[in-house]
Amino acid sequence: MPQIIEISDLSHPGLDAYLRLTEAQLRNRLEPEKGIFIAESPKVIKLALDAGFTPTSMLMERRHTTGDAAPLLARCGDIPVYTADRELLEGLTGYTLTRGVLCAMRRPELPAPETVCAGAKRIAVLEDVADATNVGAIIRSAAALDIDAVLVTPCCCDPLNRRAIRVSMGTVFQVPWTRIGDNPSDWPGNGLAKLREMGFKTAAMALSDQSVPIDHPALAKEEKLAIILGTEGNGLTRQTIARCDYTVRIPMSHGVDSLNVAAASAVAFWELRNR
Repeated sequence: MPQIIEISDLSHPGLDAYLRLTEAQLRNRLEPEKGIFIAESPKVIKLALDAGFTPTSMLMERRHTTGDAAPLLARCGDIPVYTADRELLEGLTGYTLTRGVLCAMRRPELPAPETVCAGAKRIAVLEDVADATNVGAIIRSAAALDIDAVLVTPCCCDPLNRRAIRVSMGTVFQVPWTRIGDNPSDWPGNGLAKLREMGFKTAAMALSDQSVPIDHPALAKEEKLAIILGTEGNGLTRQTIARCDYTVRIPMSHGVDSLNVAAASAVAFWELRNR
């Protein structure tokens, strides 16, 4: 049975993960085995539990302990559950809790790219995408449009960032993902070499005079294809584009030069999906 703990102020150390620690502190780069992430809402927390993630504590409105969160509590053993009335929690946190329930969970040890991509035909690679909203939206599109796995470069936003998880609607727990490289110097050289070793042809989504349209027949014929998406604003680096097998563009109208990376990902995933 969970330990229900009533809170009345900010001093309880159990609230650090929810109120005081930054994303970098939650991730705990110095001791990754102690890192945690925050999942929000009963639906997202359920998906995380279904995927095998381990909860360490929860924070919720009191009414949810016998309401929406009751099935979750039954699955979480004797973890501490911090609770109070809605008005008090709003006062403590400064905002309304998303659907009234938060859960701190242990970070997993990330698998090797070879493990994540075993058997994959279509994968997405996110190069230095910095915005958590975009990362979450891309992963949600990947889940919906049959992308087998997602790889993120060392400087990409963490997919277990609190906002990225929320925007993904929990699909970050359903789509296999990992980092490709441990250091910024690992990408693009070592990372693209690893993709080739795994048998993938690489498609850089970029504007270029040498680009082919996204519906080019050669792309659909590739047995294994890695769709590489670049950071907001500048897009993919020149080094990445030069080393990829294809440079691919989404044809535009009305003088628009490009789409937001999250929107572009959805178009690319649909058109390039394995058929």
